[in-house]
Amino acid sequence: MEAPPGFDELKKDGRVCKLKKSIYGLKQSPRAWFERFTRTVKQCGYTQAHSDHTMFYKHNHGKIAILIVYVDDIVMTGDGIVELESLKNFLSNQFEVKYLGQLKYFLGMEVARSSKGIVISQRKYVLDLLKETGLLGCKPVATPVDPNQKLEKLDGAEAVDKNRYQKLVGKLIYLAHTRPDIAFAVSLVSQFMHCPSEKHSKAVHRILHYLKGSPGKGIMFSKNGSRRVEIFTDADWGGSSTDRRSTTGYCSFVWGNLVTWRSKKQPVVSRSSAESEFRAMAQGVCELLWLRKILEELKVEGDKPMRLYCDNKSAINIALNPVQHDRDKTCRNRSTFHQGETGKRRYLHTLCSII
Repeated sequence: MEAPPGFDELKKDGRVCKLKKSIYGLKQSPRAWFERFTRTVKQCGYTQAHSDHTMFYKHNHGKIAILIVYVDDIVMTGDGIVELESLKNFLSNQFEVKYLGQLKYFLGMEVARSSKGIVISQRKYVLDLLKETGLLGCKPVATPVDPNQKLEKLDGAEAVDKNRYQKLVGKLIYLAHTRPDIAFAVSLVSQFMHCPSEKHSKAVHRILHYLKGSPGKGIMFSKNGSRRVEIFTDADWGGSSTDRRSTTGYCSFVWGNLVTWRSKKQPVVSRSSAESEFRAMAQGVCELLWLRKILEELKVEGDKPMRLYCDNKSAINIALNPVQHDRDKTCRNRSTFHQGETGKRRYLHTLCSII
């Protein structure tokens, strides 16, 4: 580390300071802090989740206390009220802690409660973004993507400010954490971060125009009688005009509530629609297994088997049939994994129509 103000003699000799411990502002400081926090919480009897290393939990007499950690911001929840109070006192003795009461705002996300459930949105974040881009008074549009427009890399096209483009897309990526309706659109424009053109910039602004029409839209988690864990998967085939790769999309529901979703271009070119759908299903299986691991660690029982929905019968047949097919050699590793999980009867394939 460079010598601080007041140690001018060290600077003249070209000397530096050797640190004996991490201090605020260093590259490794967040990791050092998290390791320190982890050791402290484990002393209180909490277990670090394998499914998510930023989650800690403790079971005690049929009750559970859960911590979610993001750097130095912590969310505490659970039905073990006594245990949570004990943890607050313990952390107050170990660190300088400020308790903010019931969760209302966390990392730019607004949390609202009612008798029907909990709603998470980013209304203020959206309005600030529109104000920053000068689109607070813009005309809303009905969809985040123009269905008649194909985005592709344009050689020789007039470039736009790359830094501004990357900054806007980065903010939209964060916003997509509570807005699944823009996930595909953001995935689309993020493919041109290194060479954006005016056409790509207009596509980003269209997403902002769409957000203007519904700045407060978010996700609602409600109580219901369902205890299912299910996921819907879909894929286009060769949808990218640039490299003809397909795009995977999936969304998972736990007890009837949307919890995870994704839209991502597949890493290789698929030779058929069944192959692209099968790759999407394999991604969905991974997500189901991750959700199952979380529920097991929290000792939450759900209906079994878990359900995976797909609208391609050929892809389902490939997954269910253990016989090697000539047509799926290019995705053989995924097929072996997929069929192995199917054989364990951990989830059930279901054919559905996606409109």
